[in-house]
Formats: sequence, C-alpha cells, structure tokens
Amino acid sequence: MQHLLEIKDVSLNYHTLKDETKAIEKISFYADNNEFISIVGPSGCGKTTLLSIIAGILKPSSGTIFLNGTPTYEVKNKIGYMFQRDHLFEWRTVLQNVKLGLEITKNKDESNLKYLEELLQKYGLYDFKDKYPNHLSGGMRQRVALIRTLVLRPEILLLDEPFGALDYQTRKLVIQDVSDIITREQKTSLLVTHDLGEAVSLSDRIIVLSKRPSFVKAEFTTNLRKIPLIEERKKTDEYKELVEKIWKELS
Repeated sequence: MQHLLEIKDVSLNYHTLKDETKAIEKISFYADNNEFISIVGPSGCGKTTLLSIIAGILKPSSGTIFLNGTPTYEVKNKIGYMFQRDHLFEWRTVLQNVKLGLEITKNKDESNLKYLEELLQKYGLYDFKDKYPNHLSGGMRQRVALIRTLVLRPEILLLDEPFGALDYQTRKLVIQDVSDIITREQKTSLLVTHDLGEAVSLSDRIIVLSKRPSFVKAEFTTNLRKIPLIEERKKTDEYKELVEKIWKELS
C-alpha cells in the first residue's frame, strides 16, 4: 500500500569546522489521507528540524521523503507550512494577506480566487476581508494564516506549534477552530507540539521522539477524533490514559 507521505530512514547531521553533531537518526514513519499526526519529544530533540526537512527547507544527510510515491524535492507547492506566529503583513488587508501565496507562486487565476473567496465565506472571514490584521482577534488571525495556506491546495499541512503564542482562552477556541477546518477540508496534517494534551486530543496518531539524536521511540493510536468537541475528548478515559502513557515515555 502506498502512503500519502513516507519518511524513510531520515537522518540529519550538523557540521562545524571542529566536529559533527547528530540531530536526527534514521527516523521512519508514514501518514495517510486525512490523518492528523502529532510529533512530541523532549525539548531540543529536533521536532521542528524534522518538519523543516519534510517541507524541503533543510536537506537530510541521508534518507528520503516521498509524497504520493514521489521524492518531495521533486514536488512543488504540495506541502503547506503553518508557523507559531501568523506572520501576517500589517499593511495588507485580510484579502491581500490570503492572496500572498497565490501571488508568490503566480497562481492567481480565476479558479483559485474563487476558491479563496469560498474559504473566506465558509470560515467567517469574508466580512473582514478589507480589514487589517490589527483589527482582528488572535483567533481570527490564525484562521487567516490557515486559509492563506489552504488556498494553495496543499496535500499535507505542517503545523509548527501554531497555538503556542496564544493566551489560554484564545488557544482553546482556536484549537477547536483549526481542528474543525482541517477535518472539513480533509487535509492530512502533522503537528509539532510540546503540549501532550493538545497532541492526544487532536490526533489519530502520536509519534514520540527520543532525546537527541532523535529516533522514533514510540507510537500511539487514538479514536478521539470521532468525538466532535475537543473538550469532550479530554473527559474520556482514553485521553487520560494516553497522556499518562506518553508522559512516561518522555520521562
């Protein structure tokens, strides 16, 4: 069976004039269509580094990553990346910010502009399309950032702690918001997070990395995404048991 995304024996070594440091060592896992996978591990183990390799920002020292059976270095504009900060340009309106990716990739055709408008309407931002980012709440800004990524029609979304910069109350709302949008748009997603509760409540699978040089130490599967509300997922025994098991792995 061919998986949507396959990471095969990926390693990365950092080189200096004096020595070599192993950051990641022979990491392998896969992701299938519509899966939500979280990656957790000790601080500094290389979680964000791994996302950067998958996105093609960094080149691995060895190993290969395939998207639909094709090495990712041969694939363009099929992987979307959402960072911790929304990186909206304050001098551009919501509409102009969402169009940015289409402008950069020179894909601002009628079909994509129509899809952009549909996304803005579907997710409650159309009435704010002429507003500037400083008029938006933190949650709305993250929604704009996500739609800016989705309008490029990526086959997979990489989420690098996208909720980390938000206050507690906003974070709760945005996590549900982003989860609903990703589910509705049927996007395969990889989330890097330090928050075990976040990882378990959002995911179909959780990949646990070891300390550096990191490898896949454990993997857990959940059925929690069948429950629509994230706060209800957190009340289940499955949620509590998984958080405890993952914590033990990390400890």
